Amino acid sequence: MSKGLFKFPLYLIVHPFNGFWDLKYERSKKANLILSMLILFLLVITNVMSSQYSGFLVRLYNPAEMNSLMEVLYVVVPVLFWCVANWSLTTLMDGEGKFVEIFTSTCFALIPMILINFPWIWLSNVISLQETAFYSFSGNIAVCWSLYLLFVGNMTVHQFTPSKTIGTMLLSVAAMGFMAFLCMLFFSLIQQVVSFFSILYQEIVLR
Repeated sequence: MSKGLFKFPLYLIVHPFNGFWDLKYERSKKANLILSMLILFLLVITNVMSSQYSGFLVRLYNPAEMNSLMEVLYVVVPVLFWCVANWSLTTLMDGEGKFVEIFTSTCFALIPMILINFPWIWLSNVISLQETAFYSFSGNIAVCWSLYLLFVGNMTVHQFTPSKTIGTMLLSVAAMGFMAFLCMLFFSLIQQVVSFFSILYQEIVLR
């Protein structure tokens, strides 16, 4: 079933089984990839603006101390880690999904995080303390909705059973933790090497 470029994401989040099937088999891969990058970009913007402009009752930290680059990384890195981990595992488990398909289905699954959280950036500035419960509830709804879409998307992309999909998703999360550990180890090693050569250079110059 053909859907317009910008109508299709809305169709997918309310008809996930048909939507992800169309995403994998019916629609242009190039158009899907472009739209996926747009969705990821909008999620980054939502995250940055939420940290900067949300009301003080729901704000997690001082906007003056916010690092925009870190806010971008908080979105992009987990998405990339998830795609790499999921692709690596499902390749060994006879999954049918290609890396691009995993990336596009993951990005489309994040749409509720934008649609629900973006309006609350402005609403959070006019709510009372008692109404912050609605803010938290809406955020939880967005997360649960996205997780459900991620589950359906993963199952459709790889043509797995529900139980196998849950298993691979849990293994993917564990693999993400391992990848994060390796990255931290790598950057720590790089920092030590740079520090060593810096001290060595200072010693040579001073003598």
